[in-house]
Amino acid sequence: MSGHSKWATIKRKKGALDAKRGKVFTKIIKEISIAAKLGGSDPDANPRLRLAIQNAKGANMPKDNIERAIKKGAGTDGADYIETTYEGNYGNVGIFIECTTDNLNRTVSNIRSAFNKHGGSLGTNGSLSFMFNRKGVFTIVQPDNLDLDEFTLELIDAGADDVEAEEGYITVTCAMEDFGALQKKLDEMKITVENAELQRIPTILAKLDDETFKKAMKFIEVLEDDDDIQKVYHNIETTEEQMELID
Repeated sequence: MSGHSKWATIKRKKGALDAKRGKVFTKIIKEISIAAKLGGSDPDANPRLRLAIQNAKGANMPKDNIERAIKKGAGTDGADYIETTYEGNYGNVGIFIECTTDNLNRTVSNIRSAFNKHGGSLGTNGSLSFMFNRKGVFTIVQPDNLDLDEFTLELIDAGADDVEAEEGYITVTCAMEDFGALQKKLDEMKITVENAELQRIPTILAKLDDETFKKAMKFIEVLEDDDDIQKVYHNIETTEEQMELID
């Protein structure tokens, strides 16, 4: 398995843990709201909203929740969100944070406090640009009777860099600029996508011993629990055995 596909698989399993902790719905609702506010409430005319709704359905979010989030975002009383990023280090681990917030002072204060409390260091924007590549990542529940070889060839023709099947899931990665074309191709093929997003894939991985790994993941969990933080990326070379150490 190629490195970025393994990373995507680990992230999917981490996402399943996050779902059990009830984190996913809150972040998806915020993404739906900001997408509707910026591009309107019609998903056919708003690709970002269409993607957010697709991911909400993949996370089994009730239809009523989705509709309320759209109405809130498109309404005049929708929050004025700002999207921003922060970068830092935890030892030799790079931490890249994507935020959606209505109060920048609160957000940066909380992030700085978390870094200080857990022994990390908040850096300047751009300091980790060499450490991550922006990639499109699609997670698909493998359909029954799918000819994987033919499916792979079709997606590569549409712009996919890599197609990997494991444990009943197919992970498709592509360059950021091919994300829209690949999403359209999957729609045309009537393939149900459980999750699709632009992710930051690490190019340099950091190995940690088990104790340091547990501390680093606890720190990342603290960041992810912040309502202003949408996504946290890191470059830890995580093993299946270490994933079992996460509470």
